[in-house]
Amino acid sequence: MRTYFSLSTFGLALFAANPAWAAGGGISLSNTDFVVFLGLVVFVGILIYFKVPGMIGKMLDGRAEGIESELNEARALREEAQSLLAGYERKQREVKDQAERIVAAAKEEATIAAEQARADLEVSLARRMAAAEDQIASAQSAAIKDVRDQSVTVAIAAAREVIASQMTAAQSNALIDKAISDVDAKLH
Repeated sequence: MRTYFSLSTFGLALFAANPAWAAGGGISLSNTDFVVFLGLVVFVGILIYFKVPGMIGKMLDGRAEGIESELNEARALREEAQSLLAGYERKQREVKDQAERIVAAAKEEATIAAEQARADLEVSLARRMAAAEDQIASAQSAAIKDVRDQSVTVAIAAAREVIASQMTAAQSNALIDKAISDVDAKLH
């Protein structure tokens, strides 16, 4: 209400400082400045009577609350995305450690398998010289199959490690920002 009072006071001061008033035009309906001022006062009075400034204030407050809730929701989504990223990074480290353990175990198994194949070969040569060629061929095919299987396992583990090492923090942040912008676009 104080603002409206200061506006009307300003209007009265402006009207009183009018040169037509000072020239002796006075209060008359033939004075156009007075009629315009009177129309302005009536218009402002109608706006105040129908509580338009209050409605505008409520609309602005509602919009501000809506924007604030959207910002809070965006912050919550960002925090959730960051926690998901941290979880994925942790899982990535666990998978990398697991891949390293698998590679080490595969190497150990390959060594054990090679030693066992040599031992079997020596025993087979000692027992049967006649059947040695057949046993060597079967041992070689088994070793090739084991090496192929292990090389596939090692290749898969190496591919995981290469993919995991190529993902940078900037790329991760870019994925988070893109997810936030997608969420923001879907909210509007």
